[in-house]
Amino acid sequence: MGTVTLGVSIAVPEPYGSLLQERRAGFGDPAAHGIPTHITLLPPYEVEAERLPEIEAHLASVAAAGRAFPMRLAGTGTFRPLSPVVFVKVVDGAGDCARLQQWVRDEAGPLVRELQFPYHPHVTVAHGISEEGMDRAYEALAGFSASWTCGGFALYEQGADGVWRKLHEYPFGRAARGVPAQATSLDQPSLR
Repeated sequence: MGTVTLGVSIAVPEPYGSLLQERRAGFGDPAAHGIPTHITLLPPYEVEAERLPEIEAHLASVAAAGRAFPMRLAGTGTFRPLSPVVFVKVVDGAGDCARLQQWVRDEAGPLVRELQFPYHPHVTVAHGISEEGMDRAYEALAGFSASWTCGGFALYEQGADGVWRKLHEYPFGRAARGVPAQATSLDQPSLR
């Protein structure tokens, strides 16, 4: 059956997802259109394809125990010089993302994986491009802000063409106080 490369992430909803993806492409990042705008919960992970049912069952149980939470992105950050990445910061919901990624990678589950770097939720807007492009991304999105209610996450597979495609969505099973699990309230993105 072979192997597949999987990732688990929270999709950045519209209109923010497309806006940030277009901005990423505009900064010169050639991978921009092959990577949906997201907050990573499990970085790319190669597994045997026959393990997919076990992985999907695990993610369904994680989602069933999860609860919707507020997300807010604001401003930019960078991992330079350690890693050539510029990102939009997760300023609300970071703790929830951290807990969620721990549950996804739980020792008792099928997605146990050591991380190369400590987990830091973020939305990549430039990766591996020129220093000038990185500086442009950092400055151009410094005033960006967006907020919504996160109602779940998704499993993605990277194709042979390098494009990430959604395999399955996992809505949370429990609602946050006063917020239905499926609800999404979008503000207009701000680029002051």
